[in-house]
Amino acid sequence: MDKLPEFIANHPLLVLAFAGLVAALIFTEVARRFRGFKQVGPALATQLINRENAAVVDVSATADYHSGHIVNARNVPLSQLDGNSKALAKLKNKPVIVCCRTGQTSSQACAKLVKAGFESVYQLTGGVAAWKSENLPLVKGK
Repeated sequence: MDKLPEFIANHPLLVLAFAGLVAALIFTEVARRFRGFKQVGPALATQLINRENAAVVDVSATADYHSGHIVNARNVPLSQLDGNSKALAKLKNKPVIVCCRTGQTSSQACAKLVKAGFESVYQLTGGVAAWKSENLPLVKGK
């Protein structure tokens, strides 16, 4: 422990890089906790659908949606997502699971829905690809 000051003095760039990584990690964790929606995997998503009658909103492009989507999922591409639309307004008081093809763009959609006043918003971690890898059913077409 008495060599720590010597190490810091001899390796200032390494110490700064480490401090930056720690700060980024803390910032990411704090931001994740306060973003207003939760992440769920396919197993928890199926429980929400079956037990709490959660609605599934797929923000994938229409072509991706038609190539395979979760049963009863509504397709609202991210570019057309408006949390105040009449179609989605009915869902404000019930759990909503948002998914996309790989789970990358659904976080943006979740943020929009939380901002629009949706109470229970969940992001499907890994998207439809994770759903498929768990051998859960997908529907093709409309």
